[in-house]
Amino acid sequence: MRRALIFLTLILFLPASLASAQSPSVAVTSPQAGQAVQGVVTVSGTSAADGFLSAEVSFAYSGDATGTWFLVAVSGQPVTDGTLAVWDTTAITDGTYTLRLRVTLVDGSYLDALVPDLRVRNYTPTETPVPPTPTATLPPTRTPVLPTATATPVPSATPLPTPTALAENPAILPSSDIYVSVLYGGLTVTLLFLLLALYLRLRRK
Repeated sequence: MRRALIFLTLILFLPASLASAQSPSVAVTSPQAGQAVQGVVTVSGTSAADGFLSAEVSFAYSGDATGTWFLVAVSGQPVTDGTLAVWDTTAITDGTYTLRLRVTLVDGSYLDALVPDLRVRNYTPTETPVPPTPTATLPPTRTPVLPTATATPVPSATPLPTPTALAENPAILPSSDIYVSVLYGGLTVTLLFLLLALYLRLRRK
């Protein structure tokens, strides 16, 4: 009895778990993972899987641990390489999202196709990779060899000739001779005055 229950459980749940994995017949071709999108985005791909019942397109915030998905569109018709949904990204905030196409099969199982890291950029600048600026290789520049400057000697000052002392003028009288002459002159004049005075006195008598 116990083995029968285990076998029945495997029969019921194993197909559903296998069907919930990625399937080659269910895929999103646009937009692609890591792409920056804005405005109204056309979601294209294929939902035509064997046993198709319905398909839905939804999105979630990347890194959201709650696993909450927001519905974009539901379809009851399988699509092959066509439009799956129209996603108006202007109704959500800028950020990074994951897009999911889920196809539910008639047996209750489902197939998922995920598009991760979609960057919605309606109100913030889109990050554009800047290619490296090519560096132009310049030809070697020849450096002219400048002549070595030769120091011009500054002419030295020519010394002036030392003036030669002139020979003593023989006409110049020594100071002692001048003093003697003045003294003799004074005595002579004094003597003359005395003689004159004596003569005048004798004459009056």
